[in-house]
Amino acid sequence: MAQEQAPTRPEAPVRVLTGPTASGKTAAALLLARRLDLEIVSMDSALVYRGMDIGTAKPTPEERAAVPHHLIDVVEPTESYSAARFAEEARTLIRDIRARGREPLLVGGTLLYLRALQQGLHALPAADPELRARIEQRARALGWPALHAELARVDPASAARIEPADAQRIQRALEVWELSGKALSSHFDAAPEATGPSLHVVSLEPSDRAWLHQRIALRLRTMLQSGFVDELRALRARGDLHAELPSMRCVGYRQGWDYLEGRCDAEQFEARALAATRQLAKRQLTWLRAMPARSVVDCCAADAAQRAVERLLRAP
Repeated sequence: MAQEQAPTRPEAPVRVLTGPTASGKTAAALLLARRLDLEIVSMDSALVYRGMDIGTAKPTPEERAAVPHHLIDVVEPTESYSAARFAEEARTLIRDIRARGREPLLVGGTLLYLRALQQGLHALPAADPELRARIEQRARALGWPALHAELARVDPASAARIEPADAQRIQRALEVWELSGKALSSHFDAAPEATGPSLHVVSLEPSDRAWLHQRIALRLRTMLQSGFVDELRALRARGDLHAELPSMRCVGYRQGWDYLEGRCDAEQFEARALAATRQLAKRQLTWLRAMPARSVVDCCAADAAQRAVERLLRAP
């Protein structure tokens, strides 16, 4: 099929395809690639890690060969990758892709990355590895709920929106408090300046939450049948990873690590991974509802991918 001419003006809005996990973003993106000469910029905080392929539903080698993909496999699972880094690298990629006469398409469900690109970020203290290690040591001794109670004393606003078992967010809130002497919530009093490009956002969202839950369950079973546990074993056998790393806190990997450590059996692992993925989808939908400037396509529809493509093609 002959490809349609895409706008290449630097000021043209950047197309974004988002939605909760398992909503069909990859299929729609690949369908759009048949209509436009594009390159995909991943907007997913799990796809950045090398060696984490099955449990992140990473695009297949064939899919990546068919359409250029960026910001996949960019760091080792021992490393961190931030929203600020994403925004900087995505801006550079958008310019470079358009300079090649092609169109960028941002695809993914990490909405913090999208906000960082579009609105900028609040000035927060940089991560401190030594302080994080001390917080993790306290968590191992006392448990994350105890540290959540500690957070509630110094930053009740943050504690109210963070679950008592959400280790990553508890750790970051306590880290910000100890580094700056200010509550994390107080850093958000002043809005950051908008620094990003104009965006044309299309979001695949379910009219029936049960439909999405079925999709999530099917995808998890497919991952398990495709060797997800073997992937987890290989990561654990490296010897340089542990459960508190951001990479190993990704949905599915956190629960899988507990399984390999003997803290749950296979059935419990699957049930916990399924519950965590559903919670991720719920959080993503909450973020999306707070984003009025988006065009919503019902991902439950049989022709959802085609509808998403038509909306994306109507970018101003």
